[in-house]
Order: sequence, then structure tokens, then C-alpha cells
Amino acid sequence: MRQFFKYVLATFTGLVLFSLLGVVLLVGFIVAAASSDKEVTVARNSVLELTLDKPIGEREFNNPFSGFTGGQSSSIGLDELKAAIRRAKKDDDIKGIFLNLELVQGGMASLEEVRQELVDFKKGGKFIVSYTDAQSEKSYYLASVADKLYLNPQGTLEFNGLSSETMYYKNLFDKLGVQAQIFRVGSFKSAVEPYFRTSMSDSARLQTASFLNSLNGSMLSEVAAARKITPARLKVISDSMLVHNADDAKRLGLVTDLGYYDQATDYMKGKLGVEKDDKLSLIDLSDYKKSADEDEGSTSGSRIAVVYAEGDIVTGKGGNESIGSTRFAEAIRKARLDKNVKAVVLRINSPGGSSLASDIIYREVMLTKKVKPVIASMSDVAASGGYFIAMGCDTIVAHPTTITGSIGVFGVLPNIEPFLRDKIGVTTDRVTTGKFSDFPTITRALTPFEQQQFQEEINRIYADFTTKAAQGRKMPVERLRRLASGRVWSGTEAKARGLVDVLGSMDDALRIAARRANLKEGDYRIQKLPRQKSFAENLFSSFSEEAKLRMVKEEMGPMYPMYQQYKKLSEMKGAQMRMPFEVQVQ
Repeated sequence: MRQFFKYVLATFTGLVLFSLLGVVLLVGFIVAAASSDKEVTVARNSVLELTLDKPIGEREFNNPFSGFTGGQSSSIGLDELKAAIRRAKKDDDIKGIFLNLELVQGGMASLEEVRQELVDFKKGGKFIVSYTDAQSEKSYYLASVADKLYLNPQGTLEFNGLSSETMYYKNLFDKLGVQAQIFRVGSFKSAVEPYFRTSMSDSARLQTASFLNSLNGSMLSEVAAARKITPARLKVISDSMLVHNADDAKRLGLVTDLGYYDQATDYMKGKLGVEKDDKLSLIDLSDYKKSADEDEGSTSGSRIAVVYAEGDIVTGKGGNESIGSTRFAEAIRKARLDKNVKAVVLRINSPGGSSLASDIIYREVMLTKKVKPVIASMSDVAASGGYFIAMGCDTIVAHPTTITGSIGVFGVLPNIEPFLRDKIGVTTDRVTTGKFSDFPTITRALTPFEQQQFQEEINRIYADFTTKAAQGRKMPVERLRRLASGRVWSGTEAKARGLVDVLGSMDDALRIAARRANLKEGDYRIQKLPRQKSFAENLFSSFSEEAKLRMVKEEMGPMYPMYQQYKKLSEMKGAQMRMPFEVQVQ
């Protein structure tokens, strides 16, 4: 008995100590987070330094671990970045911007918005200086606005055009004994090609080449205007890959100076009248966002609600990186029922997803536009399901470099019976109460009749998609279907074909919304929806999410991207409205 009480006491003591340790850690997290949010003072004669070394998303996710060693914010919020540049233009203590760029992680439309803010910043009479050791195509696109572009004498500048690469899994599936049963509508709806082909189809190659060339043309025209080189000359430089080293970049006029980091900072010291031996006052983006903002903005009760829809479209609540139909329907409904909200801007950055989830959100858009203006603002991608939720809006605004369209539907049902039987020696058997009681299933091949039923459902959803799109675009459904078939377009191409109304930025969408709601500039505030998680919610969810992700990445190693594809495939429930494939423009 004495031994029993000894073990009980030891267990109880351990639990108490563990609980105390948890409380101490939690308090430490809270204190650290509070201290990291302390206001920063901007010194006079300062330069705002932008490194942009994290993915650029629509809104910044508040990572509770960002204040600790090894922790960092998961992304840079486009909204927050633009606001910082805009504030720096008016800030008398900020004299210029230092672009310290290498690998910029962002879509072309997001970078276009940042670039426009940088161009506007220069109009305030302030300077922009860029420095890099090795510059990618996207980072150069941003850096090209600078007054001075420094490139390390031994550095490199990538200037050879855009490309998009797709991974195909047919051979892998063949080796595993997994059969992908495919159902789709549209010759361009190639989202499922990676599961049954080993290379691009002719239609997929055609549309990819078309929108890539459109994006590349938009980028070259903006760089040409900034560097005072004709677009035709830049095209020759790019297509012939004339830039092999730093000397080539300087000789061809792509950069202004070959120099090192200290030479770039010395140049800025000279602009500021600071002695070379003195320290240059650089303030990074994260610190600048913590500094006091004297511009309090409008005090009006009128608002424009901006609903940020970023990620895959899924049923249910979704998460930080997905568009959950329940959560986003609630956000749009909240904006509709709020009398202070005079207009809604739906900011979309999505390759699509569940057809059911897309239709749930679309319904809320249609109800809202009956009582107040609803404007769609397309970011990097607003395709397939992303286009579905936009097509009911009063006006669709897209960047020239937005990837949109992809009006089509598909379904994938894997048959893993060969894998179970031939690879791991598992067989299945079943008892049913009817001929089709086990439909759909992944442990046997579908019968011809079942395949026909599946395809007919896909056809029905496609007919619904194109009919609603034609109504939204006010064009005959036959014409709309000629533009559909799952084909992807750039924003410029979509505008020429009537799939979008205006080429412009998020700010243009806000101006259109304000005008439609009879609101003058300064007479309204922005209300951001859906509500982001609180610090405590993020803290406790991040513990499990980050730990799980870290373990999977370490275990999978170089196979992790394939695991991501498997996860995405396994989460595709029901008919899908998705991009033709995972587009990575580089």
C-alpha cells in the first residue's frame, strides 16, 4: 500500500509540475508577444529597408511564434506592405527605400501592386535604391523602379523570360497500382492531366504559352518604361539570354552600378548627407509597421467591407490557407446585413476547388448585390472556382497579369484495388443491399454505367457553371462556352473577351465600390473580413499544426511535394472547379 501511495504522489507531483511549466511557458509567450508589439520610434533621416524574403499573401497571418528564435511570420501581407510604403511616402522621417532583394516569393499580380506603390512613392520626391547579390526575374521586376540598381560585381541577374513547370504522376501511379478514374468537361480542363499523362497535352501547352507570353509582355513593358529601354530591345535581350553575368547586365542598361552592399549604403549616406563613417539608419518592414501612424484615417461610420478569399475553396470552415464555404458565406452575409457597410469588395486569390463550396459562396454574392454594390478584385489567380465566386459581382477588376478563367469541371476517383492486391496483398469483398449500394468506392473499378452517371453529373455542373457565368457576363451562353472549356486566360486576354470588366488594382476596385455607393474619398473606412484568429487561438492551433508539419517535412524529405499532391488529391471531395494544373510562374 505504501508503494502505491508513493506512485500516486509521484504522479500527482509530476502533473502539478507539468501544469506549472505550461503556465510559465504560456506567460512567457504572452510577455514575449507583448514586448514584440512595443511601439518603435523612427529616427530622423531613416531609410525603409524591404527584403521581402517571405511569401507575399493577401493578409498577414499573425504567427504567435514570430517573436522567438527560429520563429517567423509565415508570410508578408500585401495589404500591410502597401500600407507601409504609402505611409513612408508621407513620413518626413523616411527619406527613401532600400530594396535588398534576391528571391521574391509572390505572384505577378501581387508584385504589380507592390511595384505601383513603389512608383507612387518616388512621386513624393524620395529615392529608391536596390542592391542584390543574385537577382531573380521577379525581384528584378520590382527593383527596376529604383533610381540606382546595384548588382554585386560577381553576382547574377536572371533575365531570360518566364516559365511554368508541371509534375506528372502517371508513372508513379502505374508503379503503385493506382488507377485514376477521370471525369471532366472541356478540352482545356487539364487539372487532371498529371494523374493520367506523362506530359502536357497540346491544349494545355497552347493555353500555358498564351497566358505566359501575355504576363511576360506586361512585365517587359513596365520594365522598359522604368529603364528607358524599348520593349522590343528587352525582348531580344531576354529571348537571346544576353545577360550571363553582372558586366552584361551593366552594359545592357539593366542595372546602373556594379558594387557591393557597402557601396550601396555609402551612396544612400551621400543622399542623406551622412558621413561615410557614420551608421546609416535603416528600419526594416516589421519594425516600421510597429511605429506610430499619425494618420488615423476616416472617422466616418460608413464602411466598405473587403472580404479576402485566398487559397483552395473547400466545404466547411476551412483554415488560414483555404476558403471555407461556411466561414466565407458568413463573412459576406455579415457585410450584407451590416447597415454601416455600403459596398463589398471580394478580393480573390484562388485556383478554385469544390464546386459545392463555390456555389454556396456565389449564392451569398448574388443576395448581397441585390442590396449593395459588390466588386470583385482578382489578385494573382482567380480561376475556375475562383472565377465562379467572382462572376456574380457587379464589376470584375483584374490585373493584366492575373491568371483567370478556367471555366470547367472535373472529378477524380482513384481505384486502389491493384495496389492493395498486388503491392501489399490485401483483398476486399462486400455485401450490399442494392446493385449500387457501394457507389462510389475506391477499392474497385467503376462499371460503365457508374462511369456514365459520374460523367453526367459533371456535365450537369458544367452546364450550371456556364449558364450562371453567361448571365453574370450578360452574353449568350453559346459564346460563353466558346471561352470556357476550362481554358485559362491572363487578365489582359480575359478583358479582351469580356470575362472581366476592368484592368486595375485593388485600389481601383475600392474606388469603383465607393463610386457605386456614392461615397467620396475619405468618407469611409475599410472593414476586413473574415475575422482573423486571436493571438490565443493562433497560439494553441500553431502548436499542433507546426509540430505536425515539421515532422512530416523531416520524414518525407525531397518527397514532401509529392505528399502535398497526395493530400490535395485526397481532399478533393465531389466535383471540382480548379486550375488546369498547379501553375508556378518563374
